[in-house]
Amino acid sequence: MAIKVTAIIGSNRKESYNLKLVNYMKNRYAGKLDIEIASINDVEMFSADIEENPPKGAMDFKLKVRNAEAVLFAVPEYNFSIPGALKNAIDWMSRSGLDLLGKPSFIIGSSMGVLGSVRAQMHLREIISNPKLQPKLLPGNEVYIGAIHTKMNEQNDLTDEATVAFLDSVVENFIKYYNEVK
Repeated sequence: MAIKVTAIIGSNRKESYNLKLVNYMKNRYAGKLDIEIASINDVEMFSADIEENPPKGAMDFKLKVRNAEAVLFAVPEYNFSIPGALKNAIDWMSRSGLDLLGKPSFIIGSSMGVLGSVRAQMHLREIISNPKLQPKLLPGNEVYIGAIHTKMNEQNDLTDEATVAFLDSVVENFIKYYNEVK
């Protein structure tokens, strides 16, 4: 049975490469991972004034994460860090419900640049190490896909064989890890 995974796309751009990458993964690993996207686009700005009564967009997002068996973060890099909209969504997960706590998770990231979101992922790992977030993060399987625009075709399929093989191995490692920690 496929693992029910909520994918958090760190970009709110319509043509996001990380969204395209997750959609590719959704199709490629359909028998192994049942991926549902949790959009950050409609998540209202976090405020301690409303944290006990989250607005609809924040609550819908939180429920998708809470009801998932696992979480996949797909992270772009903006100004050497994660996008503000992603940080906002993470702030909601650390309050009223602790939706991410103990959830098996893994991180991927792509960018048009050479480094493929290395710095953003470093910051994300630091942020989610907070005791109110702390997912069970897959160790030692860091996915940084640089020059993503040269590795996808017009149908948004990954065409770089080495990247596909590496992603296949990370997904297999995550499935093993999930079965160990669930």
